Amino acid sequence: MKSSTSRKAEKPAFDPQPVLELIAGIQADLDRLKGLVEQAAPMFDPANPQNKTADGKLSEEGVECCYRMFDEGKSRYSVARAMKISFAAATHRFNSWRKAGGEKRVRALMG
Repeated sequence: MKSSTSRKAEKPAFDPQPVLELIAGIQADLDRLKGLVEQAAPMFDPANPQNKTADGKLSEEGVECCYRMFDEGKSRYSVARAMKISFAAATHRFNSWRKAGGEKRVRALMG
C-alpha cells in the first residue's frame, strides 16, 4: 500500500487561453461602448448664440467652445472668425487656454 505522502496530487498545467479570450471579449465590448458614447457627445457650434452674453462677451459655454477649437489645433484667427470675436479676444482666450493646461486641461460640460 502506498502512503499518501508518496502520492502527490499533480496540478494540471494552467491554460491562459480561456482567460485571454475573455479579456479580448471584454475589450471588444468596451471599445463598442466607447464608440457609442463618443458618437453621442454633442458637437459644439461656434455660431450658437448661447456662446455670448447679452453684453457681447463670451459665456462659459462660449469660452469652452473656443477652448475646444484650440484643442483641435485651430488658429487664433480661425477661432476669431468662427466665434465672431476680435483677434485680440481670441488671443486672450488662447493664452487662458494655455494657462488652463492646453489640450490636457479638464474639459467643461457643454449643453
